[in-house]
Amino acid sequence: MMSSSIFLKFCAIALVPIALGYGAAPAQTMSMLYDVTVDNTNLTHILRAVMGLYLGMSILWFLGAGKPALLGPALISCAVFMYGLAVGRILSLALDGMPHPLLMIYILLELVMGTIAIMLYRRDVSNIQSHS
Repeated sequence: MMSSSIFLKFCAIALVPIALGYGAAPAQTMSMLYDVTVDNTNLTHILRAVMGLYLGMSILWFLGAGKPALLGPALISCAVFMYGLAVGRILSLALDGMPHPLLMIYILLELVMGTIAIMLYRRDVSNIQSHS
């Protein structure tokens, strides 16, 4: 299995283009990617807040990849973030029906990444704590 540091860096880097897609130019990217019209300040505001959340999580994961004291919090936050997104998307599947195919890929990736984060936490952080 890969190292926790590499995993966290991968997750952080992978999240940046998604974040920018939501918030850098929401009217253009949401229309191009998902056929969603962003035509008011409130929706633009929400999408830019989501971008900020994604970028903030990326920063935490980069910090956790480089600082052993932040490894545990970074892995747990990654798992919670990924599973939280996946659960919301699954709820939407049940209530709203099928979304854009790219969003279905996101569900799969979020479930896989959340699971890897938990496995790495158990392997790397739990072992360190039990030997302290």
